Amino acid sequence: MKKRFFHLPAILIATLTLLPAPRAPAAEKLTDNPDLHTFINRMVEQHQFNGKRLVQLFKQAELRPEIVAAMSRPAEAKPWYQYRPIFLTEKRIEGGVAFWDEHADTLAKAELEYGVPAEIIVAIIGVETRYGRYTGRHRVIDALTTLAFDYPPRSKFFTSELEQYLLMTREEQIDPLSLKGSYAGAMGIPQFISSSYRSYAVDFDDDGHRNLWDNPADAIGSVANYFKQHHWKPREPVTLQTGVSGNRYRELVKKGMKPQVPLTGFPDFGVQVPDHLEKDQPASLLELETEGIPEFWIGLHNFYVITRYNRSPLYAMAVYQLSNEIRDRREQR
Repeated sequence: MKKRFFHLPAILIATLTLLPAPRAPAAEKLTDNPDLHTFINRMVEQHQFNGKRLVQLFKQAELRPEIVAAMSRPAEAKPWYQYRPIFLTEKRIEGGVAFWDEHADTLAKAELEYGVPAEIIVAIIGVETRYGRYTGRHRVIDALTTLAFDYPPRSKFFTSELEQYLLMTREEQIDPLSLKGSYAGAMGIPQFISSSYRSYAVDFDDDGHRNLWDNPADAIGSVANYFKQHHWKPREPVTLQTGVSGNRYRELVKKGMKPQVPLTGFPDFGVQVPDHLEKDQPASLLELETEGIPEFWIGLHNFYVITRYNRSPLYAMAVYQLSNEIRDRREQR
C-alpha cells in the first residue's frame, strides 16, 4: 500500500481485477447476509469479539455500489502515456520539495535508520495522498464491508482486511466507524491497508501512538519500515532505461515484474545492459506504452520492492520518476 493507497495503494498492495465483474445479488439488508454472520462468529471464536456489538456495528455499515464500480476502473489500467501525467506534475514535484523541506530531519532519520532514500519516501506519500492532503472520503468500514460481502472477485482478500481492520481499531482504541480512507479501504497519509498498518506502522516520534492520519513523522517512518521489511537494498539502483532489438525481448516482458533472469542472459534476448551493472543479479524487463515507440526499462530488485507497495509496474515507475524529479529540483535551488 498500495496502494495504493488513495488511487490504489498504495501499499495495496494486492493485484486488483481490471475488468468489471458481475456482482452477487445483495441481501435485502447487510445484516441478513449469511456470510456476514459466518464472519462475525469467526471473530467471536478466534479473537474474542463481542458478537452482539459486532452486529450493532454492521447495522451502521453501508454497502456502497460506487465502491464496487470504482474497483473496475483503477488508474493502473491506463497506458503509461496517460498514467504518467497524473503524477508527474509541477504541483506534485513542488509539493514534494516543500514536504521534504518541512520534514527534513525526520526524513534524514528515517533514511539513516531504514536505509530508504528520502526521495522515495516523499514520492510514495506524494503519489498516494499528495503529501497528506487527500486521504480518502469513504468510511473504511463501508469500503471493506462492501468489498468483503458484495464484490465476489476479491471477497477473500477484503474479508481478511476487514478482520485486520477490526483487530487494528481494537488495538489502537479507535472507533471503527470513525475512520475514512480510499474506496479500497486504504488509510492515512501513506494509505496503508489494515494488514500493513498492523505489520509495518511505527511510532516514529515516540509519542506512544502509531498515528498515520495526522502525524507525518509516523507516516514517514512507517513507509521506510515497509520498504525495509520488503528488503530494500540501500544505495542500490532501481531501474534503468535500455534498448532492444529483434523480438525475443518479449519473452522477458512476459515473465512479469519479479526479477528472474540474470543480466548476463539479457543480451541473448536482444536487450542492452549498461556496463556498470552487476551482471549476476536477476532483473526483469518492462515495456511502457507511449504514443510512439515503446520505452524499455530494466527492473532491478529495488524496483520490485516498490511494487510491493502497489503491485503495478506503472505505479512503481511513477514513484521512481517522481522521486528523481523532487530530488533534482531540491538540489538545483
